[in-house]
Amino acid sequence: MTEFIPPGTRFLDLPSPFAMKRGGVLHGARIAYETWGTLDAARGNAILILTGLSPDAHAAASADNPAPGWWEAMLGPGKPIDTTRWFVVCVNSLGSCKGSTGPASIDPACGRPYRLDFPELSLEDGANAAFHVMQALGIARLACVIGNSMGAMAALAYLLLHPGAARAHINISGAAHALPFSIAIRSLQREAIRLDPDWNHGDYDEQHYPESGMRMARKLGVITYRSALEWDGRFGRVRLDSDRRDDEDPFGLEFEVESYLEAHARRFVRKFDPNCYLYLSRSMDWFDLAEYCGTPCGDRGNDVLQVLARIRVDQALAIGVTTDILFPLQQQQQIADGLRAGGADARFLPLDSPQGHDAFLVDMARFGPAVGEFLATL
Repeated sequence: MTEFIPPGTRFLDLPSPFAMKRGGVLHGARIAYETWGTLDAARGNAILILTGLSPDAHAAASADNPAPGWWEAMLGPGKPIDTTRWFVVCVNSLGSCKGSTGPASIDPACGRPYRLDFPELSLEDGANAAFHVMQALGIARLACVIGNSMGAMAALAYLLLHPGAARAHINISGAAHALPFSIAIRSLQREAIRLDPDWNHGDYDEQHYPESGMRMARKLGVITYRSALEWDGRFGRVRLDSDRRDDEDPFGLEFEVESYLEAHARRFVRKFDPNCYLYLSRSMDWFDLAEYCGTPCGDRGNDVLQVLARIRVDQALAIGVTTDILFPLQQQQQIADGLRAGGADARFLPLDSPQGHDAFLVDMARFGPAVGEFLATL
């Protein structure tokens, strides 16, 4: 059980006990975060970034940690999220292993890692934890909350549960509820981990670690994070050179795309705790704004739109990608439609990127201008 905390990370102690949506409480819990820029005298120039499943709070280089962050091209002086204008906070998700309290953290009640004794986790819990960070920083109302992927789902929960908490919202490759295809993929990822004998019902260590299960889970994820168009253009049917193949294994790696997936997975498996992965993955499947519809009409789409219409922001931008199979375009269209019904000046922007769900991490030529131009209107 290992936590992976980047240098320069700051921490906020959450109220104790911290109540969880699905029952149970946390004692002595904390949230990891980083900041960039300067908060103005009116405390009105703050932007909150909520991340996808695996990133930490280190979105960009800083004086405390000059290493490039996971959104380095987006965040910084003169960049789309311009830290000469904005005070930016990036929060590591509750339940993660990157500094915020999660299954890999020590349970103060027994002095051992929580493992599967960690309470059931929802994205709403993460949203509430992020709200406490904003309160502690003295930020009553954000200029904008930006969420990517899982973080885009959590951002909707943040805005719904804390009315008036932000003037604007950018929802990137997000959703108001999980679709069956996405649930199915994540279910297979979790099964791969749980069926690894070394997972041992969550009781593993560095010597007995579910590496095979994590490798398979990560490969499944990476396949769906990008598009078939990109896989074809990037790798085609190129085979490995003979000196890179294992001739003793008749079903071993043969194609360049297989080698890429293997290398990518091996880099990930020891840098993210398996139990944290399970908890966060499941929290995405559980997320469904239709739960908050007081008088459900029986049509999930309409129920979700009714709840989205309760969210009060002045402006919103929902960005999707044409090749995203995990969070397809109709989900971002639904978000824009629902927020507009609630009175927001909400726009849906479909981007024709070949890079699938992960485009917001790599296709800065498209995403940078979209984000920068929206923020310039605030």
